[in-house]
Amino acid sequence: MSFHEIRFPANLSFGSVGGPERRTEIVTLANGFEERNAPWRHSRRRYDAGLGMRSLDDVAQMVAFFEARQGQLFGFRWKDWSDYKSCAPSADPTFEDQVIALGDGERTVFELVKTYQSGEQSYERTVVKPVLGTVKIGVAGVEQQEALHYEVDLSRGVVIFETPPDANLEITAGFEFDVPVRFDTDRIQTAVSTFQSGQVPSVPVVEVRV
Repeated sequence: MSFHEIRFPANLSFGSVGGPERRTEIVTLANGFEERNAPWRHSRRRYDAGLGMRSLDDVAQMVAFFEARQGQLFGFRWKDWSDYKSCAPSADPTFEDQVIALGDGERTVFELVKTYQSGEQSYERTVVKPVLGTVKIGVAGVEQQEALHYEVDLSRGVVIFETPPDANLEITAGFEFDVPVRFDTDRIQTAVSTFQSGQVPSVPVVEVRV
């Protein structure tokens, strides 16, 4: 897949609007009851980057980024300011934030995941674009040291242990992460006069599977 490991300027994504999107197929039966089916296992996020523009310099920076990605051709990283940590937004990530797996004495590669819990229901999201220098790992409640006990593949969101964790030991993680996205348009329209009067361009961005 064509993907550039570069983040859309965080100062421009701040103030943008967006979030997760689900797809649900609903069939209403003759008796009024419904049958619902979800063809997507995972949600897909959409954003509008244009709402973060505050000056003509911001627009110029965005256009340069758009041109370097060649419109929709190349994906990139996006910081979702409403959801970019393994912990609560007001907290700092720790190695105990998320349970990502149990050791089995053989596996050395584990995906990073974030679990969303509400009542008895939960959703597990795979994190594929962790941020450099933010990943913390623990095994059985003991923090591990990067480069000594494990390495992180930032392009795939996996943790690679030097030696496999023993069976039934809980592997935990904390991290910051980006969303893999692409522009959802091949055209950006800007106008100096309208921008200065308070209108901003629409710059749709959509999550991609990597």
